[in-house]
Amino acid sequence: MKRLLMLIGVLAALTTSAAPLRIHLIGDSTCATKDLAGENPERGWGQMFEPLFDEGVEVLNHALNGRSTKSFRDEGHWTEVLSDLREGDYLFIQFGHNDQKLNDSTRYALPEAYAENLRRYIREARERGARPVVLTSVVRRHFTDGRLDDTHGAYLDAARRTAAEEHTPLIDAERLTRTWIEGLGDAASRNFFVWVEAGTCPRWPDGREDNTHLNIRGARTVARLIAAQLPATLPELGRHLVGSDFTVARDGSGDFFTLTEAVAAVPDFGRDTTRIVVCEGVYREKISIPATKRLVALTGRGAVTVSWDDHASETGPTGHRLGTSGSSTVYFGGEGWTVRHMTFENTAGRVGQAVAVQCLATNLRFIDCRFLGNQDTLYLYGVGNRDGKRVAENARIRFEGCYIEGTTDFIFGSAAALFRRCEIRSKADSYVTAASTCRGQRCGMIFEECRLTADEGVTSCWLGRPWRDYAQTLFLRCWLGGHIRPEGWHDWDKPRARRTVRYGEYACEGPGAAPKARVGWSRQLSAREARQAIADFDR
Repeated sequence: MKRLLMLIGVLAALTTSAAPLRIHLIGDSTCATKDLAGENPERGWGQMFEPLFDEGVEVLNHALNGRSTKSFRDEGHWTEVLSDLREGDYLFIQFGHNDQKLNDSTRYALPEAYAENLRRYIREARERGARPVVLTSVVRRHFTDGRLDDTHGAYLDAARRTAAEEHTPLIDAERLTRTWIEGLGDAASRNFFVWVEAGTCPRWPDGREDNTHLNIRGARTVARLIAAQLPATLPELGRHLVGSDFTVARDGSGDFFTLTEAVAAVPDFGRDTTRIVVCEGVYREKISIPATKRLVALTGRGAVTVSWDDHASETGPTGHRLGTSGSSTVYFGGEGWTVRHMTFENTAGRVGQAVAVQCLATNLRFIDCRFLGNQDTLYLYGVGNRDGKRVAENARIRFEGCYIEGTTDFIFGSAAALFRRCEIRSKADSYVTAASTCRGQRCGMIFEECRLTADEGVTSCWLGRPWRDYAQTLFLRCWLGGHIRPEGWHDWDKPRARRTVRYGEYACEGPGAAPKARVGWSRQLSAREARQAIADFDR
């Protein structure tokens, strides 16, 4: 097992050390990143591009409002981009809207000059070892008799011809967006551009009808149309695409600014998986996921933390104490969620019960997630405490490669839960688990190949104590730190529970593994019993 863990660690280090592929974007306002002041609804497609990839791709959006192939170079912006280009980088080039500005000598370029400008960008990028890609312009939304007007004319042919002559990949954004917008029609396509009714947006109090610039939905759609060409055109980039239905980003590059908004957008009682990507940042939110929001894949991109600071003794808005359940940062009430690369924390401090995550639904799965808190960090609520009443089935929850920390009873509740290859870290001398497994339940908490560690100075912890009399907690092939007490288990001053709990260990290692010193009412399991415990959970 030790050799396997070492190999996994080496492979992980090699994977994470690889530098991401870089995509540089140069272009005009249809691509550029927009400021968010005044609840600005406008977005450039380049602003929405990076969240469509995994962390193996970094997008640097240098596009600027109002620039042409001429002015972008003349104003010195190209010099800055060129100096940052590295061997192997991609350069996406998309101009055309402003090259047509006949009455503006700082931007205007004849189609022939436009083609020559593109050629210079291509060749200079290649001299730096970068890989240029030409994109035609996004269409303007001008209809005549149900068809979009051709507003780019010879500039489209110039871009296509130059890409072919320079043997440069072409993404024909004009054709992609023309097909899309014409398919929608005049009225419906307005919903994807900056059409704002008067009195609805602080940025445009008098309203706005803009047929060139995109709103969030429009920019997201264009970004996806372009990304969809990558597997065939640029397969190295295409391999890094991540499918998603919604993106959450604090910087405006997503569909929503908050996870709460994304949860609300999930279809009720959906039959297909809804995919949500959350971009890097700390999201100060208290989130309640109802039972109607089911079958969701939630993935963090970069360091993503959901944080709140309620605690049980805090007074709520109605004047009553919140209680343990009411203190949770996130409630998972919808079944079938798979959560990856997310951190959930309760920052209330050492003030008693303060839950980071409460799991009420079944078929939840957490992969490479972190749960941070103190007392009662992770609440495996399931069907709740039944106080001796028989329950045939409870919620089943999986944790894989996760980190869970806390002080007292920081993993607790009645649900069946399998923790596989997780780190369980004690921050104080106290109790790790407090199961309240229901009577008749096939299994409770199972820790398989986990590591139990502790903060410096923590020297005296119990593996668990029974919150209810039929508590079940098993540690299988785990590494137990020296902070685990030799007796291992505590009865919570309930002698009767010694006859009904199921506390067991199998093949555990480390300074805290002391099978001969364990309390007599716990068990050292056989290999067959350990296998059966996992089989019971998977059943």
